Amino acid sequence: MNPNPDHLETFESFKKSFFYGNRSDMSFKFLAHLTDEQAAEFFQGLLSKLIEAYDSGDPAPIYEHIRQGQVLSYAQEARAVFDDGPFTPLTEPLSATRLMLLTSSGHFVRGDDPKPLGQENMTQAQAENQIKSFLKEAPTLSAIPTDTPAGKIEVRHGGYDVRGAKLDPGVVLPLQQLIKLAVEGVVAKIVDPVFSFVGACSQVRLQKTTGPEWISCFQGMGVDAALLVPV
Repeated sequence: MNPNPDHLETFESFKKSFFYGNRSDMSFKFLAHLTDEQAAEFFQGLLSKLIEAYDSGDPAPIYEHIRQGQVLSYAQEARAVFDDGPFTPLTEPLSATRLMLLTSSGHFVRGDDPKPLGQENMTQAQAENQIKSFLKEAPTLSAIPTDTPAGKIEVRHGGYDVRGAKLDPGVVLPLQQLIKLAVEGVVAKIVDPVFSFVGACSQVRLQKTTGPEWISCFQGMGVDAALLVPV
């Protein structure tokens, strides 16, 4: 709802309300980066796809239309550009590699809450409302034993819509998929535990302090390679 009922809401404000705004539907936060014209075309197309899906019984074109809206938006968003980056080739075949998993998805084991910003039992809505505070804090690493049942894995992250991750942790925490690869011999071993943190954090602290500390810890665990899952 419009937080100021006595004032008309502009279309621009409406677009931005999904991006950490009063509506805060993170699945549609990409609308904030579209121009008014692009957003209007998106909504017109979305309504058209809804009618088509009603007639055909096939919702797939709706999903593709939303995906294309995301592609258009994120292609316009300013991003950091690096001229080069480290590259370390594997010295052993993947089938002999001890692989670790690190995600920025915000998962943790029930009963081992990282207590972001020092708060107990923070809800997803509270995390979204405090996203600016998260972006100033150093990240906290959560260890998730590989034998943790999926039903005991929680997720909370102020920077993206976690509904899909709640239904299936594997979309951003592919633990079971990696275990299957290890059983099949594709990789030698999945290092136990796997790790997750909230990627919406102080990037300076992550790069200069926390990240190097984590790397030292991972190296001490005998890790050969890491699968990084950014969110």
